[in-house]
Amino acid sequence: MSPILLLAMAAVELPPICADRPAKANGTCTVPAGHVQVEAGLVGWSLVKVAGTRTTVLTLAPTTIKYGLTSSSDLEVAVTPFAKLQVKHGASVSGFGDTLLRYKRRLTTEAAPVQVALIPFVKVPTARHAMGNGKVEGGLAVPISFSLPKGVTMTLGPEADLLADADGHGRHLGIINLVNIAGPVAPRLTLAGELWSNFNVDPAGTARQASADASLAYAVSSNMQLDAGANVGLTSDTPDLELYGGLSVRL
Repeated sequence: MSPILLLAMAAVELPPICADRPAKANGTCTVPAGHVQVEAGLVGWSLVKVAGTRTTVLTLAPTTIKYGLTSSSDLEVAVTPFAKLQVKHGASVSGFGDTLLRYKRRLTTEAAPVQVALIPFVKVPTARHAMGNGKVEGGLAVPISFSLPKGVTMTLGPEADLLADADGHGRHLGIINLVNIAGPVAPRLTLAGELWSNFNVDPAGTARQASADASLAYAVSSNMQLDAGANVGLTSDTPDLELYGGLSVRL
């Protein structure tokens, strides 16, 4: 590559970092071509109460590493190095989690008032048996983002998953959707509110999950963001409370 071209590339100013965390919504944005972005949770904690049984899940450093392929696409690998499931006054299990492979492609221009992306993904069963179901699963997410006045954005997040049956002998459909509204509340600080649902139609019984979520993201610089959030379960199948915090860095 010629020195002139290298200088021209260096002179191009990158947009502010755009991450899929916090919250559950996927962004339509992708990592700039040739760049690496790391989105990591420092710690996450969730509480589930079912039939008088109290279960907590602790996750450490769940991390997504992204690489920009083009100006509108990237590849992503998500791992959870450590998770611990603890039943109060009962057994606990811990270890490495499953691995998620994703490809994101933005279908619209960066400046479009309505932006759409496709995210096909596959889950690789790298977790030990007690931490996962040992099955390959996958799906397609289609985030749709609308630009609203005063820097506010609304994102819809339809997603269809092909999941393994609980008995391990077939496949069934899972449907996820959400509405996320995010906007600036102070310089560099963004607040987001979200309603999320997940219908898992396993032949053994349909699980209906829903949550009301809130999160904050603070832009330390154009290449770094800190975040924190909380999710409150709205159905008996949903974790009662989830708390998390993390950061995103573009290299």
